[in-house]
Amino acid sequence: MKAGKWLSGLMCLLLSLAVQAQTEVRLAVHNAFSLPKDLITRFERQNNAKVVVVKVGSGNEMMNKLILTRANPIADAVYGLDNVNVTKGAKFNLFAANQPASRPVNVTLPNAVAINYGYITINYDKAWFQKQGKALPKSLDDLASPAYRNLLVMPSPATSSVGLGFLLANIGGIGEKATFEWWKKMRQNGVKITKGWSEAYYTDFTLNGGSRPMVVSYSTSPAAEVYYSKGKYKVPPSGDLRFKGAVFRQVEGAAVLNKAKQPALAAKLVQFLQSNEVQGVIQTSMWVYPAVKSLPVSQPLRLVTVPEFANQPSGDIATQQQNWVSQWVRVVQR
Repeated sequence: MKAGKWLSGLMCLLLSLAVQAQTEVRLAVHNAFSLPKDLITRFERQNNAKVVVVKVGSGNEMMNKLILTRANPIADAVYGLDNVNVTKGAKFNLFAANQPASRPVNVTLPNAVAINYGYITINYDKAWFQKQGKALPKSLDDLASPAYRNLLVMPSPATSSVGLGFLLANIGGIGEKATFEWWKKMRQNGVKITKGWSEAYYTDFTLNGGSRPMVVSYSTSPAAEVYYSKGKYKVPPSGDLRFKGAVFRQVEGAAVLNKAKQPALAAKLVQFLQSNEVQGVIQTSMWVYPAVKSLPVSQPLRLVTVPEFANQPSGDIATQQQNWVSQWVRVVQR
């Protein structure tokens, strides 16, 4: 009996020591980050590590937090950098000089490893438009006409990466001057602005019980509606509008942070996000396309098509971004 207790105690001690031996690696992410726990556990077992996921608000909020804490980083690596904020991060020397090698990819991101991409567009409620007998708008000008008054909701470019992507699509499609003239019309036409995407999509969009039949979201959102409907929908109940100035391609990536406490383990974690398993799962956990080349698109995502074009401003977005957002706030919200 005593020997059994001794062995049992020894096993508990060894297990405790094994847990203590795990090296902690911290990953900063935006709120939309979602990976199955078993995948993270697999990485932990393979690397004798403990992954701590640090959620830091929206993409913009995350970037601002990383900049403010750059002298003593809150994480070792970051996921959720995109082709809007990554240049800003580089200017503040946020990223380690040497990033891990990337697999061959469909899209690239400077100073980071590309993980996925998607398209910001306007989603519309098919049933609402059919019931009202109303034609869909075919241009930004249509959208600003009285026929579509009080029908659009979107998250603010000042607080949401989705809203910012849409504003950049406007500027890339019709030019800076025309964009802010258009937003003056949209303010008069009753556009509703929310702080974040979730509020716009899940509270104000008619598909979810709101009063607005159009919402700035993603081209993959209609496929997600089918996936989560538990058989209610066989085809997407929503569609998306793909006209000039209304489509933005968002590329997301990961990077090892400068002054990371565990740079080697952080590099392995970044590369793990490009693994076949993660690249497959993110298609229906975050509704994005895999960045790695030659990987199949999942069946749920095949319910929608990839936009044939996207609009993006020329030049250094990071340098002009603050001015554009400030202009937008003055025109739309003051």
